[in-house]
Amino acid sequence: MLKYQNVLVPLDTSSLSELALAKAVAVAKRNDAHLDLLSVIDTQRSSSSYFGSMMTSDLVDKLVGDATKYLDNLVKQIKDDYGLTDVATHVRFGNPKTVISLEFIHDHKNDLVMMGATGMTAMERVLTGSVTDFVTRNAPCDVLVVRTDVANTSTSDKTSPFRKETDNK
Repeated sequence: MLKYQNVLVPLDTSSLSELALAKAVAVAKRNDAHLDLLSVIDTQRSSSSYFGSMMTSDLVDKLVGDATKYLDNLVKQIKDDYGLTDVATHVRFGNPKTVISLEFIHDHKNDLVMMGATGMTAMERVLTGSVTDFVTRNAPCDVLVVRTDVANTSTSDKTSPFRKETDNK
């Protein structure tokens, strides 16, 4: 029987990526696997969103701080609510497509990537292409694209199990 040892979940704060995380927690527990949570700060997208093309050290500190806080909160919930302790967080800079599918997997020997179908808007997918599509085509390991919640019901009206009730309003 196939047993996954290192599961990667790229997270972009979207509900779909957090639904993928919920399923990944279940897979990691079932396989007694290590879980890597990854936030990729897209340097091109981040610099154009803030201050034109100027990436200052203060901006870098803020982006890293926000990503770290987000991941740390998820780890606390995973440990408290699910009892999974073999979890690591990572923040990387670069193009999410190549960081996830090529660099990170190579560095951390992940044998499964679990990710949401998309975290982008329809227009962003048209302009840049889906990160999920790229990872599915290029990752050297299994990729599971999550479209449903843990009970395998449609995600169209589902919210993330990692968001507090006040966050969902």
